[in-house]
Amino acid sequence: MSIHHGRVLQIVPHLPGGFDGVGDHALNLARALSSDFGISTTFLVAGKTSANSKDGYAIISGLNPETCAQLARDHEHVILHYVNYGYQVRGVPFLLRAFVKQLRSQLRGRWVTTFHELYASGPPWKSEFWLRPLQIKIARDLIDLSDACFVSNEIMEQEIRRHDPRKQVRLVPVMSNFGEPTLTDFATASPKRWAICGGTVLLNRSLLSFERIQRLIPAAFFPNHLDAIGGRDTESTREIVERLARQVPGLACHYHPEVSVEEGSRLLTQASFSWLDYFGNGEVSPGMILKSSVFGSYNSHGVVTIFSHREESLALRQDRFPGPWFLTPTGARFPDPMGLSEVREKIYSWYWAHAASSRVARLYADALATVP
Repeated sequence: MSIHHGRVLQIVPHLPGGFDGVGDHALNLARALSSDFGISTTFLVAGKTSANSKDGYAIISGLNPETCAQLARDHEHVILHYVNYGYQVRGVPFLLRAFVKQLRSQLRGRWVTTFHELYASGPPWKSEFWLRPLQIKIARDLIDLSDACFVSNEIMEQEIRRHDPRKQVRLVPVMSNFGEPTLTDFATASPKRWAICGGTVLLNRSLLSFERIQRLIPAAFFPNHLDAIGGRDTESTREIVERLARQVPGLACHYHPEVSVEEGSRLLTQASFSWLDYFGNGEVSPGMILKSSVFGSYNSHGVVTIFSHREESLALRQDRFPGPWFLTPTGARFPDPMGLSEVREKIYSWYWAHAASSRVARLYADALATVP
């Protein structure tokens, strides 16, 4: 069988489109590659799944070494979406590494790895501390096997360049999972309308921290409407939303679980502010927020994100992101009420300059076409 020169194999840990940030990112990338460059995608899902297609894209299940020869014949290039804990519960995916080495040795085209994560760190009483050397070794092996690497922030870019200064690395923030509407009016949405998005865990965490700190929001922006968007429909999330509605006078709260892209986008276009507790109690690394698809979704709709952590500056290639805005128990930074629509427009423009799917697809298409 001859190679399909326009076909790419995207390797992902779980079935795309299942309210999973990495899988949704891969699915959005597949759509953009197809619509803009005519590059078709097959998804190879590491985990077991009974699905054989998703939104018109073929699905193959399992990292079976015996399939490598056929996969290499049927696909010219590979895009590996690497998140170490997605492929192995302890973050040391030896089976993935072995599979990648075998498939890479038979592939005629380009191998691109998107590093959604590199490796973890933690205190001595956590497994991350003891397994970190293995995680680093696996990540570096995958860097070595790749013709090009994609990362979402400068910290990971620096780590890859420290390992291999000659490696081709492209820095691209994670794109929106809730679409990219064409917007021109940033003044009509109420400054008191808020949204909180996320997968199930992130949504719960953000709602809980918002509940604790909402009383500190300035009066000019204090919410009278809150949409909780995304994640799976859980009783725990419903309880938080209902509790917020009871505790905060004049606040209308609405829960929209397992929402479609179109409905999520419609809700976000009506919001002016959002709340994001991305790191929880974990270590806050500057610029790491750019790996958040939720943050990308807020930006693609010109919604002002209020972080639960203090981030003094945020930039990509010296192009500063507006703000950034935050609210903590010890400090706050909000836009000037009179300049809110201008701030929203700047956020929207920054997204289109750096993270829009059309730009991301072009960078991937270039990486797949470049001769090493």
